[in-house]
Amino acid sequence: MRKQGNSMFFPIPTFKGLDIFPHGTQINFMRFKGTCLALSVILSILSVLAMGVIGFNYGVDFKGGTLIEVQANDGKVDVSELRNKLSELGLGSVQIQSFSDQNVLIRVETQPGGEEAQQAARTKIVDALGPGFEQRRVEIVGPAVSSELKRSGTWAVIGSLIAISGYVWLRFDWQFAAGAILSLLHDVVVVAGIFALFQLEFDLSIVAALLTVLGYSINDTVVISDRIRENLRRYKKMPIDKLINTSINETLSRTFLTGLTTVVVLVALLVFGGEVLFNFSLAMLLGVLIGSYSSVFLAAPLLGYLGVRRDILLGSKAEKGQSEPEPRHYNPAFTPPARPAVAASVVDAEVVSDSGTPAPR
Repeated sequence: MRKQGNSMFFPIPTFKGLDIFPHGTQINFMRFKGTCLALSVILSILSVLAMGVIGFNYGVDFKGGTLIEVQANDGKVDVSELRNKLSELGLGSVQIQSFSDQNVLIRVETQPGGEEAQQAARTKIVDALGPGFEQRRVEIVGPAVSSELKRSGTWAVIGSLIAISGYVWLRFDWQFAAGAILSLLHDVVVVAGIFALFQLEFDLSIVAALLTVLGYSINDTVVISDRIRENLRRYKKMPIDKLINTSINETLSRTFLTGLTTVVVLVALLVFGGEVLFNFSLAMLLGVLIGSYSSVFLAAPLLGYLGVRRDILLGSKAEKGQSEPEPRHYNPAFTPPARPAVAASVVDAEVVSDSGTPAPR
């Protein structure tokens, strides 16, 4: 604590930021740009083929039907016996998924006859289960509602991609927007392709996860793009590939720490969140990992292929090879005259007017 006059000052501590990668790190990411681009193209093509050939395992939200989660009051559930019992009800395809010794998820396809038929199917299942099971969750979705949800979910993802690309275009330039939209499309397509390939349930929660991944991924991309734009103005003679590589390294600690903390939370949610949150947590985890990869190895290197140029940021003067203009009225040959020295006694002396009386200060 310091004392100055009648005031007391407390020293304010300063904290140094946590840098996982030391200042001046120069990992050559651009060395792998061709390999990573080829890998991303292959993954995207395989994902599109998986979605087109295999298709999604749509949940009740998108294909309609009845979903009932039940828990056995005593002992372990015999899935085979339960499946045989429910198949005798004449409700069509009945799927039973066990996610613990006492908990099972029962899915029944949409019944012809509208809402009343769906409720009747639920009643039959509950009666067949008997008092030995407790209902934990019930979802009933009709065919009209499921079609509307599927259409709304698709437009939500498309609208988000358009809005994000427009924002990046306005803030940076078309090369940055094109790189961002391609990397975001890559993230969404690969995550959706994994769900199609392994026939994981695809419902509204997965759409919510994809929208969250879009926001996360574009945040990483904007941070790196902003540093690239800043360095384009700062280093006017540095080769583009080296400049992009330098920008990635300068933001590497931030990218790594943000991704690591998010992954830790999502892994905990995946392990302890239960069956209801499992697919959502998995989609989020895959999206964060793939989004972090695409921000560093796809979106930034794509700027070199798309032909980002300094003259876009520096204006027409830079395009003609001219330097930035000097401030107005600046003459480098002009040297201002030295100020006359003023004695301390004159400063402290009292100013006296022509009449001989002290002038007011």
